[in-house]
Amino acid sequence: MAEFVVKVNGRNRSLEVDPATPLLWVLRDHLKLVGTKYGCGMGQCGTCTVHLGDTAIRSCQFPISAVGDQPVTTIEGLSEEGTHPLQKAWIEHDVAQCGYCQAGQIMSAAALLKRNPNPDDSQIEGAMEGNLCRCGTYLRIKEAIRNANA
Repeated sequence: MAEFVVKVNGRNRSLEVDPATPLLWVLRDHLKLVGTKYGCGMGQCGTCTVHLGDTAIRSCQFPISAVGDQPVTTIEGLSEEGTHPLQKAWIEHDVAQCGYCQAGQIMSAAALLKRNPNPDDSQIEGAMEGNLCRCGTYLRIKEAIRNANA
């Protein structure tokens, strides 16, 4: 066990965990931030996506010991009231069906829009590649991303 101080959603959080513990389980089990979901456990589906600094990462494969002093942002920290332009666009375009993958989808899209506020379709597809949606809402996801900053 080791002690870590992690800045999550703008707040410093202190905890004692095994250094190899994946960030996903630190967020869900220790910090009770359950918006980030477990999907495949192999970093291939994107359901567990959070931001480390400004970069979208797969938290299921990212050990807490690798976070360092970089801030972590979860879906809960994107907007306290759910008013981030992507969250509003998701509702406007009726993106979610089952909703399970949507936090990871939104976090990947938010990282893209922070880097590039006006991405074209190929840039959207590239940024969202690896975020799987079992319900197949990919066209609505793309439309919501295109319109989030409009």
